[in-house]
Amino acid sequence: MEIGFIGLGKMGGGLARNLILAGNHVQLYDINEEAVTAILKNGGTKADSLDDLAYSVDVLFTSLPLPIHLTKMLVEEGLLEKMKKDSIVIDVSTINPQTATEIKNEANRFGVHFLACPLGKGPKQAYDGTLPIFSGGDKLVYQRIENILNQIGEPFYLGDVEQSTAFKLISNMIGMTNLLAMSEGLKLGFEAGIDPGQLKELLHDTGADSAQLNLRGPLVLGDDYEPMFSVNLALKDVGLGLEMAKSYNNKTELSQITTKYLEEASKQGYGDRDCAAVFKVY
Repeated sequence: MEIGFIGLGKMGGGLARNLILAGNHVQLYDINEEAVTAILKNGGTKADSLDDLAYSVDVLFTSLPLPIHLTKMLVEEGLLEKMKKDSIVIDVSTINPQTATEIKNEANRFGVHFLACPLGKGPKQAYDGTLPIFSGGDKLVYQRIENILNQIGEPFYLGDVEQSTAFKLISNMIGMTNLLAMSEGLKLGFEAGIDPGQLKELLHDTGADSAQLNLRGPLVLGDDYEPMFSVNLALKDVGLGLEMAKSYNNKTELSQITTKYLEEASKQGYGDRDCAAVFKVY
């Protein structure tokens, strides 16, 4: 089976590397030549062009920054039309359900299958091959490539593309809202004169414990905002979630507040820092 991978950034690069290490032949493409070169050290081949990639692969992974980038490449520029019949596109980007459905329908027109498989966690887990993969699409197609997904993470089947993409957005909306609550509480604790280290450790043994306290509490205490998941990416994902919620007539008031704080963090110059830098707004 010939595999292609488009988009070799922090997440895609780790996945492509693990596909190669698992013994697959992987053709690589990214507009950043350095990103391609970094993965080629593990094996694989560089694709000369997107068209060459589309014509030759049986499974194509895509990992792109924004839904509009995916739509432009697959639909507007006609990459789906150039792919083999019965080939499979697996998108691991964070996109909204509407975009995923549009791409799935367009793929079906050309006899191509589309699976939306957004990822949980971050670059370290992508590199380690321990990412949760939230998979959606035709179940028979998913079962055909489940063994490949197992080589790069832990796949879960959620239903169609709408369910898998919605889940990822919901997860990020909850996570970012939790991050704001944590930031607000830590700042209040500092002002009350509680030792920062003790404050964090004792919170773990209460109802205030959370994944964000574990992952980003230390970043706040250390004033270290080296990006794992940036403010701007968080702002993009929560924005997509709000658009999705609007289509369901859901108010999502807390996520709207979260967006305001993320926007302010970006305005203050923290857009490319880890989303924990939203604490700076406080």
